[in-house]
Amino acid sequence: MTDFEGLKALVTGGASGIGRATADLLAARGAQVAVLDLDPSTVEKPLLGFRADVTDDTSVREAVAAAAAELGGLDVVINNAGVGAQGTVEDNDDAEWHRVLDVNVVGMVRVARAALPHLRESQHAAIVNTCSIAATAGLPMRALYSATKGAVYSLTLAMAADHLREGIRVNCVNPGTADTPWVGRLLDSATDPAAERAALEARQPSGRLVSAAEVAGAIAYFASPLSGATTGTSLAVDGGMQGLRLRPAGQ
Repeated sequence: MTDFEGLKALVTGGASGIGRATADLLAARGAQVAVLDLDPSTVEKPLLGFRADVTDDTSVREAVAAAAAELGGLDVVINNAGVGAQGTVEDNDDAEWHRVLDVNVVGMVRVARAALPHLRESQHAAIVNTCSIAATAGLPMRALYSATKGAVYSLTLAMAADHLREGIRVNCVNPGTADTPWVGRLLDSATDPAAERAALEARQPSGRLVSAAEVAGAIAYFASPLSGATTGTSLAVDGGMQGLRLRPAGQ
């Protein structure tokens, strides 16, 4: 497919995991792609790497401006940078709540705010936020993480309403548990990594983790000019976790 031919895209958190899979896919489909990441050292051509910390407004503004200048504009922004968190409401102190909210929610605000002047100049402007199934399904031991992703979901709807008449579409993708480096570190820290992986796989009706490439495909769907009538929409990429209620196997 060449639906992104001639378009300029920016992907935050694009050096690994879902972000890297998305950057690679957009490039393969014709886009020029800039990756913003805390550590862009692994980013290779045709991708362009820029260092940015989404918790630092100056860092974000400078990186977005540099990327837009290098690319010659911006058409697509993938707000993907984020961090995880575990525990109930009792398990994280105020500092951790502020830290994760700052990355997962305010970080997206900073990137969008810096990118909007460039997107207003595009004929195919789109923002895609990486949300989570945790925004719409109650998951144990994910209070802080779920709160941030619930905010991302609501933010997506509000942004879609605010910018529709400027020709900027805003949507979000809600992955289930994805097989990414962060989940790998989570499994490594478990008392029984194999049992923890089995539990995460069993939580999804498909019986397996979601791949980064599958999430990237959904992000590309929203970002593509072929989806020009789609805005204010979320798409679950979760192996059926959100909508399906299967009987136990063998019944």
